Amino acid sequence: MRTFRSLVLIAALPAIAACATSPQPESQPAQPAAVLPSSIPADQLVGNWGLGSYHQDAARARTEAMARTQCRQPYRIAKGPTGGVMMHLADATQLSELRLKGGPGGKNYVGPDGPIDTVDREIVSFDGQVLIMRWLDPDVAGRYGTMIYVRCRS
Repeated sequence: MRTFRSLVLIAALPAIAACATSPQPESQPAQPAAVLPSSIPADQLVGNWGLGSYHQDAARARTEAMARTQCRQPYRIAKGPTGGVMMHLADATQLSELRLKGGPGGKNYVGPDGPIDTVDREIVSFDGQVLIMRWLDPDVAGRYGTMIYVRCRS
């Protein structure tokens, strides 16, 4: 009986080995989430803005008031040549054309072409007059805080 079991096991080894070494389906890399249309048209961001930033929500009202005083030397958001907006990326001295992107849960983002990434900013709120954006990269957010833009009167 023991010999019979051994022979069956020996006979089955090639089949077992074939199962163990047969090609397994490769796992596909995660596809980036499709970029959805933003609910905010790029044209609504074009204009002159007083700019400030804060690190604690308790400082928002004070920072918004201070940003209004920056309209003497406004931050200009211009329309990009291909329909985006011209703004600075973190730590960049040159303007870049950025896109408004929609995301899950109705969120909106501003960043370079492509899927939502850590170089982007989330639009926390926008009412046409005040724009609040938060950097997605925690290191950048730690340096720059939450950005608040207050539309300047013409």
